Amino acid sequence: MALCASRALIAFNFIVYPACLAVLQREWEMSATAAGSVASAFHIGYGASLLVSSWLADRLGARNVFRVSAFASAIAIVLFALFARSYASALLLYALVAVAQGGTYTTAIMLVADRYEPRRRGTAMGWFLGASSLGYASALLVTGFALPLGGYPLAFWLTAAATVGGCAVALFILHATPNKIHPRAGNGRFRDAVLLNRDAMLLVAGYTAHSWELLGMWAWTPAFLAAAIAASGAAALTAAEFGAYLTAGLHLTGLVAAGSMGHMSDRFGRRAVLIAMAGTGAACSLAFGWMVASPIWLVVALGCVYSFTGIGDSPVLSTALTEAVAPAHLGTALALRSMLGFGAGAMAPLAFGAVLDATNAADTTPTLWGWAFMALGIGGLIATACAWKFKGAKGI
Repeated sequence: MALCASRALIAFNFIVYPACLAVLQREWEMSATAAGSVASAFHIGYGASLLVSSWLADRLGARNVFRVSAFASAIAIVLFALFARSYASALLLYALVAVAQGGTYTTAIMLVADRYEPRRRGTAMGWFLGASSLGYASALLVTGFALPLGGYPLAFWLTAAATVGGCAVALFILHATPNKIHPRAGNGRFRDAVLLNRDAMLLVAGYTAHSWELLGMWAWTPAFLAAAIAASGAAALTAAEFGAYLTAGLHLTGLVAAGSMGHMSDRFGRRAVLIAMAGTGAACSLAFGWMVASPIWLVVALGCVYSFTGIGDSPVLSTALTEAVAPAHLGTALALRSMLGFGAGAMAPLAFGAVLDATNAADTTPTLWGWAFMALGIGGLIATACAWKFKGAKGI
């Protein structure tokens, strides 16, 4: 539970930029493409960090890599809060935050896998990853509170304080945790253990497509909801504030999804849950953006389903990979997954912004969002196909 609490607080820095995006785009005079590029820079840095830290975790131990990354995350988010005051500074510093934070993700998955046996692992992984959704929701609530009081600088500082607190908790609770390094003898080569492992590669491909859809949705949903509220006649700052609050509610839905779907996969199998989540999420991507002018209650209702399905397969994908790959190669397998998944996820916000610019008149507030969300739906369709072909390990 303490690791979940730490994860929730560290997750604040993942969402602070998207939460402020509707305000930042206006104050920093960014096009949708430029705004998306900041989120893309974060995901590129995060993916690179995941790649390196996961590879190191096989060799140095997950606990050691996690603790170093937590310490670096605290420093990086303070620098972001201090100096991010323009497009260029945010592009650089938000990427730095991502590089520091990346080492706290896959290493934590490895720590959970080491602690829990397969029949309980889905539930444990679900609550750990669900803690991220709690952190995202909390960050959005804090941002919604901060924007009318002190603008985006106050939002940056409050989320930074939470992240520093989470890092301190992580350093404390892992002090006495053993640092395990699994022996490679008898586990074969990486090529045989991962690259020629059909289920492992289907999970990697499914995660890559899932990341495209999920990270693009996370980056732009606050701005989309602000646009939906503004369409009803609200002022820009008020729309941004309530957009943050509504998106926080969607992330709380994600918290329930991660916890419940991890448990459901323990009971009914990984494959069944993956198919249900990916298929429903793809349908939501294809429909969500066309509802910008719909009644806000209807937008939020579909948004809750979208958020639930978007995050619901995350713990199942991670749990299934820990079962499909030998422990000695798990870090490297997660590194491959991270490189491909966050590479795709890094491009999604940028591609979304480019489609948004291409389908709306220049120098105007976007009113047509459907095509951009449909571009995310391509990932959902691919993830569904991968889940359908996945067989699962040991009957789960």
